[in-house]
Amino acid sequence: MAEEEIPDKNIFMVCKELNENALRNLPDGYFARNCRPDELPIWKAFPFDDESLAKEYDSFMVDYFNTTYGGKEESFFAKTLFICDEQDKPIATCLLWKAYDKFNTIQWFKVHKNYEGKGIGRALFSLIMKNLAQEDYPILLHTQPSSFRAIKLYSDFGFDLICGDNFGIRQNDLEECLPILEQFMPKNNFQNLRTSDAPKDIQMFLENIETIEF
Repeated sequence: MAEEEIPDKNIFMVCKELNENALRNLPDGYFARNCRPDELPIWKAFPFDDESLAKEYDSFMVDYFNTTYGGKEESFFAKTLFICDEQDKPIATCLLWKAYDKFNTIQWFKVHKNYEGKGIGRALFSLIMKNLAQEDYPILLHTQPSSFRAIKLYSDFGFDLICGDNFGIRQNDLEECLPILEQFMPKNNFQNLRTSDAPKDIQMFLENIETIEF
């Protein structure tokens, strides 16, 4: 299987305690700031490396924004971080969001392809995670097997792969994804992945939810 052939499957992860050894500072020449309201089109295009793909999924991003952040726009812009270069160009983003007003989630973590491998993603994730209090945990996220590099990063910070069949209305595809992760991740990185059950209270809450907010 080639990397571009990796299927779009669901992987869920949970962090119950931060591994502070994973924290890093931003490299020189970059700085963090919040996303501004006039930059919403930039944010919507962030998940997609190809401009045509961003246009194709624009309506999806609009619907997701309205469903998840509608009526809470001020909070969204206050919580959404951009990492920018010296020209103030956003080149990475991430958001810590309380899904359903119930539990914290990591959303829309992305580093532009041209800036990968520079430590920017790890530093951005550090900014998100380092000031959380114990009562902010657990932190959850949703990802895909194609994001195997990010999965290694999440694991470094203390995230475990969530076991089980369903997670809310979505199928948990972990068992199907593990062989894919094993194929594409360096052996040591794959062997360091941990698994954990979903927090029972969150699992039970999601059984009655029909929308997707993370």
